[in-house]
Amino acid sequence: MRALTKTLVCATTALGIAVGGLATAGPGVAAETRPAASAEVSPLAVVNLGLTIEEAKKVQRVLRDHWQYQDDIDGKLGTNSWKALQRFLKKHYGYNDDIDGKVGPNTVMALQRWLKAKWGYEGKIDGDPGSGTRAAFKRMANACPNC
Repeated sequence: MRALTKTLVCATTALGIAVGGLATAGPGVAAETRPAASAEVSPLAVVNLGLTIEEAKKVQRVLRDHWQYQDDIDGKLGTNSWKALQRFLKKHYGYNDDIDGKVGPNTVMALQRWLKAKWGYEGKIDGDPGSGTRAAFKRMANACPNC
């Protein structure tokens, strides 16, 4: 029964990302860099935007299953994690820049559009990954407890 529940929750999450949903929770905190609204982060930086390592791993699993993420499931949202997320954002939420894995203002604005549409973000679409953006990103990541 537990395996069936896990399968259904993960399948629902996988379907959700295709239309705007994702992943879950756990202990641990990843090192991260917070980009300024007008600056871009180095493509090698880890930018978890407030997610724990376990939450970020769940995001990576969905990105692997649906958005061509092929690196380790390590809980560190680095360049390739963000490239996969940019592919999703480009298809569904108006990301219109290069798929480069940089978490600059254009990536954050597309993320904010998604979070506003699906995950309760109420702030401005301004490219600043502040506390409201991070809280909504965390809500999204906690949507699938068993992924």
